[in-house]
Amino acid sequence: MIADGFERAYAVLDWYDGPRQGLAVINGVPHYFEGWDHHPANVADEYFVWPASEAAVAMEREQWAIFVRCEVWREEHPAGVDARYDELDLLLAPHREVPDGARRLMGEVRLDDGDRYRPDGGDLWFRWHSSSEASVDH
Repeated sequence: MIADGFERAYAVLDWYDGPRQGLAVINGVPHYFEGWDHHPANVADEYFVWPASEAAVAMEREQWAIFVRCEVWREEHPAGVDARYDELDLLLAPHREVPDGARRLMGEVRLDDGDRYRPDGGDLWFRWHSSSEASVDH
């Protein structure tokens, strides 16, 4: 996938007919993404994207690992069950809000043949393209 220009997603925060929100690499740098209007497979979707701090990335990866552990063992969703997961939700909430001036990019999604729930971020990859607008006020 890397040879085709795709970069890994670290975490998926919301999935509905495709990735809606999460943390992914864009040009080698971790960014949050949030999309809204998903199209059929093999069509790029538009997302707001904004850089994620090192601290936010570390917390997102920690929370993703907790989520993966629950999925692997088929336990309950960790929200409301795992105190650290809930604490991370509160700490990460401001980082996950789309900021004013967030860029818009088209994200082309591919899934690899691996397990969806892996500590390294699972099977989701993006190839990013410019959108018609470089940034918007949100």
